[in-house]
Amino acid sequence: MTNPDVPTVPVGAVPGAFDSVEPAAGAPPAILLDVREDDEWRLGHAPGALHIPMADVPARVDELDPDADIYVVCRQGGRSLEVVRYLANIGYEAVNVGGGMVSWQQAGRPLAADGEHEPRIY
Repeated sequence: MTNPDVPTVPVGAVPGAFDSVEPAAGAPPAILLDVREDDEWRLGHAPGALHIPMADVPARVDELDPDADIYVVCRQGGRSLEVVRYLANIGYEAVNVGGGMVSWQQAGRPLAADGEHEPRIY
């Protein structure tokens, strides 16, 4: 899902810090904000991502570093699109991760899971 009014990047543009790779020296801080529901998060998520379900973002926005590059992701891109709009309206700069965690898994980016099961998105 895309919208010309909302900045969107492909999963390949998300920094390697979320692949459990050490970020480059001097690189700006980055946040991968996963706005999926708790059950989706438990099944599989990007290592190092910050999990705040979409409905909780307004109450927890103070957990976001306003100076960080904020990449917002959900399952396929619809919820993250709305969260990017919301963050822009309150003064944050954020980008939508096109294709969401489905594209993340398809691209072979690493996944982590809560519990003993194999991480998966779909």
